[in-house]
Amino acid sequence: MPSTTVDVDRLLNEGRWTGYQQWLVFLTALTIVFDGFDNQLLGVALPTIMREWSVTRAAFAPVVSLGYLGMMIGGTLAGYAGDRVGRRNALLACMALFGVATVAVAGSGSVSMLGILRLIAGIGLGGAMPNAAALAAEYVPLRQRPFAVTLAIVCVPLGATLAGMAAIVALPSVGWRGLFILGGVTPIATAALLSWIMPESPRYLVRHPDRWRELASLLRKMGHEVGDAATFAQPADSRLGRPSLAAIFGRELRVDTFALWAAFFSCLLAVYLGFSWLPSILTGAGLGTTVAGAGLTIFNLGGVVGAITGGKLMTRFGSRLMMVGMASAAVVCALIMSRMSITAGSQVLPILVMLTITGGLINAVQTTMYALAAHVYPTAIRASGVGTAVAFGRAGAILVGYAGPWALEYRGSESFFWLMATALVVTTLALATVRRHVPAA
Repeated sequence: MPSTTVDVDRLLNEGRWTGYQQWLVFLTALTIVFDGFDNQLLGVALPTIMREWSVTRAAFAPVVSLGYLGMMIGGTLAGYAGDRVGRRNALLACMALFGVATVAVAGSGSVSMLGILRLIAGIGLGGAMPNAAALAAEYVPLRQRPFAVTLAIVCVPLGATLAGMAAIVALPSVGWRGLFILGGVTPIATAALLSWIMPESPRYLVRHPDRWRELASLLRKMGHEVGDAATFAQPADSRLGRPSLAAIFGRELRVDTFALWAAFFSCLLAVYLGFSWLPSILTGAGLGTTVAGAGLTIFNLGGVVGAITGGKLMTRFGSRLMMVGMASAAVVCALIMSRMSITAGSQVLPILVMLTITGGLINAVQTTMYALAAHVYPTAIRASGVGTAVAFGRAGAILVGYAGPWALEYRGSESFFWLMATALVVTTLALATVRRHVPAA
């Protein structure tokens, strides 16, 4: 083939979403299933560990906080690494890191050792998501980007649900240590396999002329006629130069950066209020562990359905209308739940229905925020931009350990859901402030 100059962004953005590209999004989503699985392992194993070690739940509060702190660190560092050394390399390294740390948890014998290992695992868990979001965004045409990113990130609650199901079988048979070994070995083996079959982002490769033959081969697999001798035009955002965290605070991006930080912080606060304290609310009200488990499960599964629906709506109608509308609806649902009676004598069905709807809306907003962030930031700083936004959002998850008990002690479920609604009001206002929303189709 004769030598030609190829505009990779235009080629991909205007091309078809081929079966091979869908396969790559599936592989990316698979990595996040393991992220969600390992992230939830401590929560499902904690009651068993408490009994075995004769330690109260309060003693594990620092362990949980250290895990979230690790995720904050990982989101920032691995996002920056993804822009410098490649999204694929950073993602697989994060998988290996949280896999090794999770296996090591099986050998821990003290709360302090468990906290250190969860800090290390958190770095890998937090670093995987921004790189997965960047990869999913950069494998596909522009019009499919929101849906592709959403399909990847929605696997967090899916992985968490699988962790709960695995615990039902594993804890009685192999114990909590065996469960952690399973949760660690599987992502390590998968990362090794993906190192052979998962390619780097084409939008990252175009910035590195020494890898253009690799880029040409990848584009052919995606259905584009590109010869090995082709040269590639540098992206329009190449003026940003080498990736730098300071670039996310540039004049064009500053407002969106701070708005995304506020949105991630407040929405993750609302999400983790549900993850962390819904079982305690339901069991404390006398509804039993079965209802508590069902409540948390449908909160997660409602999020899976809501997030996929949100991704499709974002592709068609743009992100501003969809995300602000869903966040506003989540505020209303949280306020409705604050007025519901949650006691031993309450009807369970209305509570579960509202938890499903509320969980669906909150998780839909939180998941599609990754797609919004991937759209806001240009290729050169995409992983850094997404990573720092998610890292700042993890502070909201850390706050849950203190804000949740305070709300429950104040006026029970009423003040708990008021707190959730307040956080979602901030999310709504922050999303409305973002300027570079995904446009309608």
